[in-house]
Amino acid sequence: MRIAITGSGGYIGTNIIEKLNQRNVQIIRIDRELLYGDYQLLAEKLHETDAVINLAGAPIIQRWTKKNKSVIYNSRVQTTQNLVKAINAIKHADRPGIVVSISAIGIYRDELSHDETSTRYANHFAARVIDDWEDALVGLPEDIRRIIFRSGIVIGKNSPFMNRLLPVFKLGIGGKIGNGKQAFPFIHIDDVLQAFEIALTDESYSGIYNLVAPEQTSNQEFTKNLAKKISRPAFFQVPAVALRLLFGKASNLILKSPVVVPQHLIQQNFKFIYPTLDESLNEIINE
Repeated sequence: MRIAITGSGGYIGTNIIEKLNQRNVQIIRIDRELLYGDYQLLAEKLHETDAVINLAGAPIIQRWTKKNKSVIYNSRVQTTQNLVKAINAIKHADRPGIVVSISAIGIYRDELSHDETSTRYANHFAARVIDDWEDALVGLPEDIRRIIFRSGIVIGKNSPFMNRLLPVFKLGIGGKIGNGKQAFPFIHIDDVLQAFEIALTDESYSGIYNLVAPEQTSNQEFTKNLAKKISRPAFFQVPAVALRLLFGKASNLILKSPVVVPQHLIQQNFKFIYPTLDESLNEIINE
């Protein structure tokens, strides 16, 4: 099997490649420059691949200046549009039959509960980017199987999220963010990898999937659980005003969050390796 991957240098991409290498899959890394360049050159790179995994995208939690918004938007929407154009340029017999693309739960309106049927989308920049990002895949040939994974916060050993938090918590100065009541839709990296692996091989997988664990929890519960696991206090609080000063409007992605249910994965009897926060943190903290 030959699989092309965009965004291969990120946390998810690196782990997916390591996982696929165990199956002797041939990996074709798509460089960032190629995603922005001539789609004909990109088509040549995708020629005779079996699948494409699309993970490209600049970090969205940064101050939304005009320049940063352009980078964030183009790194997702423009690159995906170019990818679709390249696939369409390949003759039927030689083009990939599967496209699996990452997306994000940031598309959903804050503080409401959503499964994959929900169209109650948020009204902020990030949600508009995600909506356009997913819409870019509509242009794929109809015979190509498409899977979109709307991911929650990915946690795992060496995940960027945990790498930022653990040193702070180990110093005993960790704490909840804002009031801590916001939902904490998470997914362990091993379940992310399992979902991608199954999607590539199981033809029943198609459409949009919320890639989150089935357990519903909050930022406050996450804080309490993590502090307990490492036997440290977590009395501090990251004030909302500090995050707003640092990230501007993007801070709302941290201070507020939708409740997200992985209904489609549950319906397809997806067996989560780490369905709860407690199980996930046990694996991460256990050295």
